[in-house]
Amino acid sequence: MVWDRQTKMEYEWKPDEQGLQQILQLLKESQSPDTTIQRTVQQKLEQLNQYPDFNNYLIFVLTKLKSEDEPTRSLSGLILKNNVKAHFQNFPNGVTDFIKSECLNNIGDSSPLIRATVGILITTIASKGELQNWPDLLPKLCSLLDSEDYNTCEGAFGALQKICEDSAEILDSDVLDRPLNIMIPKFLQFFKHSSPKIRSHAVACVNQFIISRTQALMLHIDSFIENLFALAGDEEPEVRKNVCRALVMLLEVRMDRLLPHMHNIVEYMLQRTQDQDENVALEACEFWLTLAEQPICKDVLVRHLPKLIPVLVNGMKYSDIDIILLKGDVEEDETIPDSEQDIRPRFHRSRTVAQQHDEDGIEEEDDDDDEIDDDDTISDWNLSCMQGMIPYLPELIPHLIQCLSDKKALVRSITCWTLSRYAHWVVSQPPDTYLKPLMTELLKRILDSNKRVQEAACSAFATLEEEACTELVPYLAYILDTLVFAFSKYQHKNLLILYDAIGTLADSVGHHLNKPEYIQMLMPPLIQKWNMLKDEDKDLFPLLECLSSVATALQSGFLPYCEPVYQRCVNLVQKTLAQAMLNNAQPDQYEAPDKDFMIVALDLLSGLAEGLGGNIEQLVARSNILTLMYQCMQDKMPEVRQSSFALLGDLTKACFQHVKPCIADFMPILGTNLNPEFISVCNNATWAIGEISIQMAITIGRLGYVCPQEVAPMLQQFIRPWCTSLRNIRDNEEKDSAFRGICTMISVNPSGVIQDFIFFCDAVASWINPKDDLRDMFCKILHGFKNQVGDENWRRFSDQFPLPLKERLAAFYGV
Repeated sequence: MVWDRQTKMEYEWKPDEQGLQQILQLLKESQSPDTTIQRTVQQKLEQLNQYPDFNNYLIFVLTKLKSEDEPTRSLSGLILKNNVKAHFQNFPNGVTDFIKSECLNNIGDSSPLIRATVGILITTIASKGELQNWPDLLPKLCSLLDSEDYNTCEGAFGALQKICEDSAEILDSDVLDRPLNIMIPKFLQFFKHSSPKIRSHAVACVNQFIISRTQALMLHIDSFIENLFALAGDEEPEVRKNVCRALVMLLEVRMDRLLPHMHNIVEYMLQRTQDQDENVALEACEFWLTLAEQPICKDVLVRHLPKLIPVLVNGMKYSDIDIILLKGDVEEDETIPDSEQDIRPRFHRSRTVAQQHDEDGIEEEDDDDDEIDDDDTISDWNLSCMQGMIPYLPELIPHLIQCLSDKKALVRSITCWTLSRYAHWVVSQPPDTYLKPLMTELLKRILDSNKRVQEAACSAFATLEEEACTELVPYLAYILDTLVFAFSKYQHKNLLILYDAIGTLADSVGHHLNKPEYIQMLMPPLIQKWNMLKDEDKDLFPLLECLSSVATALQSGFLPYCEPVYQRCVNLVQKTLAQAMLNNAQPDQYEAPDKDFMIVALDLLSGLAEGLGGNIEQLVARSNILTLMYQCMQDKMPEVRQSSFALLGDLTKACFQHVKPCIADFMPILGTNLNPEFISVCNNATWAIGEISIQMAITIGRLGYVCPQEVAPMLQQFIRPWCTSLRNIRDNEEKDSAFRGICTMISVNPSGVIQDFIFFCDAVASWINPKDDLRDMFCKILHGFKNQVGDENWRRFSDQFPLPLKERLAAFYGV
């Protein structure tokens, strides 16, 4: 068949019949359930993108080929939308113009599906920064709103609503000459339209501009509010929902305009909170939440409370349907296996050094693209709204603890959840008062006969662990007893939550877990699960995360278990890298690996290195982990790099002799990752560079100790960075030997330190408890320098010191 390869296209473009049939055939095939056929179609579609007029065929099928069935036409439009997303800047001008004019001419297609597809296509083009390059788009859509034909009006409004959602900012900027000045008054006219769908679109469009206090809307605010009130009793739920949404937002930004009508608004929201349509009622509930945060809340609500409280309490009651949906009618279900679709996919958060090494002063920041967990939003509530509850907690908490043994499973599970929200307060009271009874009852609920209660109790207990930390140490035997017993009891879904509770316990109590009797209880069931799981099983993720926390906490106590765990992690990394290479070379034959396996394995290796310290040395010596890390550090995926840098830092601390030969290869990679766009990757790379620098400095110090005559002549080259690196580490054997070396070199070459003597003083002052003979070495050097320069010069020199440094040197070394 002949494809037209010329880029200059006439406006009245005609498809080649053979080409059209070929595309229709592809569109039909792509609706096949067979994944192999779908993959072939995908490749063919990609190849067709090299023909300039391929996209003309797609728009032709969508808008002109009325003889074709709607799903095929719509699919053609959606493929075109994807092409616009991926390649729009490469479309020839003629093609772009043809697509734009076809869209505008067919926004009123008689089929709702085709109208919606055309609308999506228009808004995708607009969001590609094309609003500036499509000056007739907004005027044309606005004029189509006045069409006598309902379909045209509805199609245009649908597109405008999406544009308002996607491009609210640019619509209110000078770039487009402020089209909102015309659009907003236009939208307001349609609040009274006879069609509910159109009324709903009109309110939704204006709603996009409330929160940003857009000037064009603020000019018409009174007319907007008046029109909203006129829609109060609208029979269309979607309209009522949008009216409620508008009032909630106005409460935040233009309270002054609502105040005169507040009595009526509260009455209206009372009705809407009881609306037959659940979505409307939910939207109305937001009103009370928003009002609660306003200073005038009390004055406004006092007279309405007798009506409002029963409405809210009534809304809290589960209906019979709710109870069935929540399986609240099922009391004992612990023996019923979980269905796999009930288990939500978990996302592993790669190790950020800041979490493990707070004392290194690196602040943890969440990457923007992390998915937000519901729990995070709830814990914000915890701190702000809890203040008002505090006076009632001494009475409320004991009551809730009693409710943990209610005969209804649903009550028990909700109570677990509620109590977890007050864990912070419970832990701040004397332990015997609330912590002990709460912990005792929660542990019973972890072994409940209802799966939902088990889940709620396990999650609540993890929250309690995070808050209580070492307060739990006296009860460790009892806690471990319960958690280990739960292993034999839990079905699949709750097992994953149990791993999390055990990992959190290890994080919270740290080395207190390292007792033979605790290790005896905890490790056999964990290792048993570990042996049962295959390398391809995603259940490895939570188990590996859990073991990572346990290894870090147990330290040398983990030694008997470390070899198989270490080996398997290295294998997982190796397998994943191999699979990725195959996929890169032949993507049609080999699937891309799930890199989470590699990330979690790297994180567990970090946990092992941190827990075992120098004991990991033989394991590293017998494996190719450094070669694998070199590949991981260059992976395209930020999370892989993030975890590999954390491991590099931990191995640098644990067994620098194995890292040292690779430094020349590693440092340039670390340097290129100092990019704050990926904040956690950047954090970990910075930390690893710091750890390597400290080890290099320690190495130089030790070299100077063993052979000062050879190293001392170069003292001046490295003394300053050496001092700034070593002042940051805590007193330990390595620091001790390095400082002895430096002192020996200074005695061989005193002039090498003169220019940077203030840095040496600062480094000396970083010691809390140096050994006596090391303290004598410091004294000797400090007093030697002072005597050499004379009292007057020393006074002038020491006046530059920060006060804490001056005081410390005077107190410890008498200078």
